[in-house]
Amino acid sequence: MLKQMYDVVVIGSGPAGLAAAVEAKKQGAEDVLVIERAQELGGILQQCIHNGFGVEIFKEDLPGPAYAQRFIDEVYQLGVEILLDAMVLDLSSGRRIYATSSQSGIVELSARAVVLAMGCRERTRAQIHLPGSRPAGVYTAGTAQRFVNIEGYMPGSRCVVLGSGDIGMIMARRLTFEGAQVERVLEIMPFLTGLMRNYVQCLRDFDIPLQLRHTVSRIVGNNRVEAVEVVQVNENREPIAGTEEVIPCDTLLLSVGLIPENELSRKAGVALDPITGGPYVDERMQTNISGIFAAGNVVHVYDLVDWVTEAAYLAGRSAAHYALEERRRFAGRVRLESGNNVRYVVPHAIDRESLAEADQRLQLRVSEPIEERVSVEVSAGEERIARSVHRYVRPGEMVSIDIPQKAYDTVQRAESLRVSIRSG
Repeated sequence: MLKQMYDVVVIGSGPAGLAAAVEAKKQGAEDVLVIERAQELGGILQQCIHNGFGVEIFKEDLPGPAYAQRFIDEVYQLGVEILLDAMVLDLSSGRRIYATSSQSGIVELSARAVVLAMGCRERTRAQIHLPGSRPAGVYTAGTAQRFVNIEGYMPGSRCVVLGSGDIGMIMARRLTFEGAQVERVLEIMPFLTGLMRNYVQCLRDFDIPLQLRHTVSRIVGNNRVEAVEVVQVNENREPIAGTEEVIPCDTLLLSVGLIPENELSRKAGVALDPITGGPYVDERMQTNISGIFAAGNVVHVYDLVDWVTEAAYLAGRSAAHYALEERRRFAGRVRLESGNNVRYVVPHAIDRESLAEADQRLQLRVSEPIEERVSVEVSAGEERIARSVHRYVRPGEMVSIDIPQKAYDTVQRAESLRVSIRSG
């Protein structure tokens, strides 16, 4: 029987939601509820049957379902309440939640703290304005992944992948395992947008060609995809006349980016960053709405599930402390700004008092790849307060840097902190 009031309600049960619920319970939150729209816990991990999960959290190389099961077992052992097959319809700024459930019908409840963990969704053909007819055989890479790994269906036998995102490259390998011919992977940018390890393990190891600065200009076919027309693009991503090529195929997979799932966040009045598509958050993963926290790909798209889990631990811990009214003194926030070659930084602000407790970790993505030694620097005005050196930086790979506690006095005086990339 559902309660009317919970200490912490977590919306979503992927890696972020499960980890947040576990940590909230461990931090003393008595009544913790996870609401999940699917019929099982685990989120996208259940269809990610490849390895690569858990190396940092568990020091083991696990497939997605095994990684999820570790947290599912812990959730049940801790006594976290679960509401499956339930869709949250509305969330107010006062943390009032309205949902519809196959088990309980229309549900109305309140929470002392909420963790948003809805994950992200894939961009579709319509969102990238892909021209041509509308035949069967055009799928997002994640949809194809579910078909193959869970439903047991092959989307096609001769495939082209548009986009060098991680899911697209992983599916190029997966379809090859199942006997399909993957003609090539196309990327409109002049650089890889996924992890280099996936390029090596999924494309190079299986002789699948990658063409940078190429895109699909037209889909050919009536009832079923028969071919795609591809074209090279210039530095402004405009088609170059005379470079068109028709590739016969019966399937086109789209791996053209992920969008944080934030419709509920908007309803609650949560402010969203136009660059990440996710909420503005502070060092506790709290949004601009008091008592509403966010974690995982709903904030920004992570490279590794282990980092999603770490962020969710922080959000769950912060939500529990808020619910239990264990709130530290608020000293005012200092903004994080993106400097040279930095696309965005998360968190977007930190409390000036946070450095009295611990170093504060920042995560960022760069705008352009630099394949040489670089330094990541955090500055308060003209004073550098943190620096880390990297062999390279790439848009597809997140970069982390810690602001040390010794910068406490400087941060107290700063109006903003700027994060920049320097060559050499």
